[in-house]
Amino acid sequence: MKTDSTKPRVLMVDDEVAILRFLRVALQNEEFSLYEAENGHSALAAAAAVRPDIVLLDLGLPDLDGVEVIRRVREWSQVPIIVLSVRDSEDDKVGALDAGADDYLIKPFSVGELQARMRVALRRSLQPGPEPVVRCEELEIDLPRRRVTLSGAEVQLTPTEYELLRLLAAHAGRVLTHGQIMKQVWGGSYGDQNVLRVTVRNLRQKIEPDPSRPRYLITELGIGYRLKCD
Repeated sequence: MKTDSTKPRVLMVDDEVAILRFLRVALQNEEFSLYEAENGHSALAAAAAVRPDIVLLDLGLPDLDGVEVIRRVREWSQVPIIVLSVRDSEDDKVGALDAGADDYLIKPFSVGELQARMRVALRRSLQPGPEPVVRCEELEIDLPRRRVTLSGAEVQLTPTEYELLRLLAAHAGRVLTHGQIMKQVWGGSYGDQNVLRVTVRNLRQKIEPDPSRPRYLITELGIGYRLKCD
């Protein structure tokens, strides 16, 4: 186990020895310090002691459900949490994301995809300042100036369209659930998600080179949306 304090600290939480072994092998050549926990209570203790830069969390733990672990960590930390789980239902995904997870990967997954998701989460967590300029290829969202440009040309958005894009940009790369978006943009009006779908469609007409094949504003079916800024 690596413990170089100059490297990003990764806390891996899973009760299956084989999965922890797989993660060690997958990440051993990366610039990480690796820490392990095999149940929810030890994960919470390790999160407090180690102060990891990112957490890889299984949901099916023997003592605490992973969603409860997420909720408890979120009481005091905004560390990026990526769920790694065999649970593939929309309810499980939405529940984990609503509790505060940053991302959700279904087992089995490729090493490349895991590493890519980790890079996105770490990059987002290390961004200086609360209101950066977010660049997604030709799309640029200048949050301090409330200005959006596409290929250098300014894009005119309605206040609601801008608030939706601002929210996604502030969490670029992270899946936001329908409920999270409705709460932040419409003040908790969960009743009719059609207004969200219409706003997304209108926003895509303005920021996507081909709205029928979105490059930036990605739909996570049954869950929510993600602003893709690779």
